[in-house]
Amino acid sequence: MRLDLRLLEIFCSVYSERSFSRAGERLLLSQPTISGHIKNLEDQLEVKLFNRLPRTVVPTQAADILCRHG
Repeated sequence: MRLDLRLLEIFCSVYSERSFSRAGERLLLSQPTISGHIKNLEDQLEVKLFNRLPRTVVPTQAADILCRHG
């Protein structure tokens, strides 16, 4: 499987910021755009990468693995 490097960049930003909004600010993209890209990545990988909580996102174990190897 080939992953788009831009999706990995967006994923890594959300992972480090723990926020779709802050990742969007960092990458100069809107929060809905970031959310859509993460959803596309989750669909491609067939795994949930983040648990969405009020005011934060918490990486899943799959996200931890992807971050280490991405």
